[in-house]
Amino acid sequence: MPPRTKANRRKKSTKLNQLPFQEIQNPFKPMELISTDQIEFIHKASLKVLSEIGIRVDSLVALKLLKEAGAEVNKKTNHVKFDPALVEEMLKDIPSKFTIHARNPQKTVKVGGSSMIFATVCGPSFVSDLDRGRRAGSLEDMRNFVKLSSSLNIFHHEGGSGCEPLDLPAETRHLDMMLAQTTLSDKGWQPCWMNTAERARDCIEMAKISLQLKDEELRMTPGILGGVNTNSPLLFDDGQAEAVIEFAKAGQPVHITPFTLAGAMSPATIGGSLVQQNAEALAGLVLGQAANRYSPIFYGHFTSNVDMKTGSPAFGTPEYAQSVIISGQMARYYDLPIRSSNTTAANCVDAQATYESSMSINACIQGHVNVIMHAGGWLEGGLTCSFEKLILDAELLQMQAAFLSPIDLSEEAIGHEAIAEVGSGGHFFGTQHTLDRYQNAFYEPILSDWRNFESWSEDGAKSATQRANLIWKKLLNDYEKPPIEQAIEEELEAYVAKRKEKILS
Repeated sequence: MPPRTKANRRKKSTKLNQLPFQEIQNPFKPMELISTDQIEFIHKASLKVLSEIGIRVDSLVALKLLKEAGAEVNKKTNHVKFDPALVEEMLKDIPSKFTIHARNPQKTVKVGGSSMIFATVCGPSFVSDLDRGRRAGSLEDMRNFVKLSSSLNIFHHEGGSGCEPLDLPAETRHLDMMLAQTTLSDKGWQPCWMNTAERARDCIEMAKISLQLKDEELRMTPGILGGVNTNSPLLFDDGQAEAVIEFAKAGQPVHITPFTLAGAMSPATIGGSLVQQNAEALAGLVLGQAANRYSPIFYGHFTSNVDMKTGSPAFGTPEYAQSVIISGQMARYYDLPIRSSNTTAANCVDAQATYESSMSINACIQGHVNVIMHAGGWLEGGLTCSFEKLILDAELLQMQAAFLSPIDLSEEAIGHEAIAEVGSGGHFFGTQHTLDRYQNAFYEPILSDWRNFESWSEDGAKSATQRANLIWKKLLNDYEKPPIEQAIEEELEAYVAKRKEKILS
């Protein structure tokens, strides 16, 4: 081990201490907040909502499929009621595990069981960093965010290209976002906007080009991960419903995630909100199965609460954490994977952003969430994607990944000979056991600064947020585009150009 001289302590490595891209398994038993009887109660209460109140579905295509499946459809009001027997039949034999194939096979990931996927933020209209502050998202910002998510190993999945590029036409900007996802990263990806059948088909076509697969091959080799929110309370608009249908028919996994904020879009209790969330999720699962039986449709959670003083959404709250863990119990009851999120209502990258995100992430770990969306970069209740927050989240997630790693209890690791060598009152710095391990003995952080006060002060006394600012800029400067065959990239670009011409003509 090198001597700890003053000069040595001052020297700070410019290397970013990343864990390698790797599958993460959760080896612990999932936390359970409520009993088996209470899970059954939520299930039955949800069936009561679906059979007696029902859900409105504003899509003639979806209404036709649901009627053919056996649901009771009121064509005048677009209301659909579901017999409990129909729901329970449709829940049988939905895949409990599946694989999302990436352009780079080494970054293909599994969904379900004890596997965990961390995906970057999806959907914000705004972007922020310390240099330019909060602003409307642009094409440059979006592309930079994809480059960063590609560069950070802890993110398994490009979750939605960060911010929406508001400097591009609303009708076609989804194409530019997916072009960035498929060419600037070689990880699996999720489209940001699945709010029309046409956009869902664009996702599918670009996945086929990216992976060079035909329709039937893509069905057998899923290459994208979709997600839709119900329009809580108890409404599926035409675009969301038909996007589910398109993905189900193409055999692509899609999570059904009700947007149930307690006190606003659902009852002002977590119990009532979970019953409504479950009812809406079940309705979406039935719709997906009506479109294509045994397609990989899975459970989505997003139940949180609002600030009853202002009506603003609150995230990373104790109630949010409770709803994550109970939703995990519900998903396991149905033998389905579950998606949840890393969330915060903080408006800047500060202590609030950290403790609310930590609350969210810990709940996802304890609840055995399979896909953590918005795991990197989410700020301001999802309105903003932050470059500094992306780095903070990468640190939080790396720490969780290290925590989930097994402990080495081999004879060699225990170091009985080293203990005997040091004896009483000595130290282990110079033992061979330490010298063999010191470089990789413990978790090394991306963001944390473990130097003493004097060394930290002499180096500018930078806060974690300031250090995050330097890190993302270094990552962006060092970014290298993952290899992609020129013919594939040109085919993707040609598809985007053709679709833009058709849409805008």
